[in-house]
Amino acid sequence: MKIAAKKKFGQNFLKDEVVLYKIIESMPKTENVIVEIGPGLGDLTKKLLAQQRDVIAFEIDEGLCRLLEKEFHEEIEAKRLRLVCGDVIDHWKQNLVDKDYDLVANLPYYVATNIVLRALQDERCKNILVMLQKEVADKFCAKEGEKEFSSLAVLAQSVGQVKRVCVVKPQSFSPAPKVDSAVLLIQKRANLDDKHFMQFLKAAFAQPRKTLLKNLSRLYPKEQLEQIFATLGIASNIRPHEASTSIYHQIFGMLKEKIDGAKAVPTTTTATK
Repeated sequence: MKIAAKKKFGQNFLKDEVVLYKIIESMPKTENVIVEIGPGLGDLTKKLLAQQRDVIAFEIDEGLCRLLEKEFHEEIEAKRLRLVCGDVIDHWKQNLVDKDYDLVANLPYYVATNIVLRALQDERCKNILVMLQKEVADKFCAKEGEKEFSSLAVLAQSVGQVKRVCVVKPQSFSPAPKVDSAVLLIQKRANLDDKHFMQFLKAAFAQPRKTLLKNLSRLYPKEQLEQIFATLGIASNIRPHEASTSIYHQIFGMLKEKIDGAKAVPTTTTATK
C-alpha cells in the first residue's frame, strides 16, 4: 500500500537508514516510555520498538493510522505500542502522558518549535531527541555571542544540556524538503514553570538589532532596568544575543524582586527527579 506524503501535515518521510541509526544511537539510556510524534510510515517506530521499550505514537493522518495499525498489529496487541490517532496538541494538557517519557521523533517543520517548547515545560518529559529544520535547531543550540542566539537557546539551556547530533540533507527524506534538517538532543535537568519568564524573553529578543535595554523598556520601567544593569555590571548597549543565559535569569530575578516585592530571587525552573 503506497502512501503519498500530505503537504498540509508537513510530511517528509525519513528513509535514510544511516540517519535512523544515528537517532537510535543518540537516545539516552533510560527505562522511560518513548513518545513518538508523527510516526509516518513507521520506519523509526520499528527501531524504537527494537530497543525493548514501550512506545506511544501520535499520528494525525487517518490514512497512516490505518497503515500503522496493520503494520504493528502484534505490537499493539501486546501493548508494547499504543497508537493514538489525532492531533497531539489536542491531547497535550499539562502533561502529554501520565508517566515519565522520552520524546523521540521526526517532527513536521510547521509544529516543531511549538512541540519542543511544550516538552520543555512538561515535567513528565525527561529527554528530547527530535529531527527538525536545521535553522530552528541552530537557534536552540546557539551560544551567547552567536547571531543565532535567541530566546529558544535561553529556554533550552535553562532546563538542561543541548546538543546538535547531526545535520541531515534533503535527500534523506521522501519527498525531499527544500532545506537541511538536524537532529537535536536536549537532556533535561529541570522544567520551565514560569510563563512570566517566557514573556520576559519574548520582549528581550523582540528586536534583535536593538539593545537589550531598549527591548525590555517596552515591558518594564526603564529606570528599574537601568538600576539592575548597573548593579549587575551590564553594559547599557549590550545586544540581546550578547547576554548569557545566566544574565537573563539574574535580570529577571531582580525585576521580579522589584516589581513583586519578593524577598528572594525567584527560581524559574524546577529540578526534575
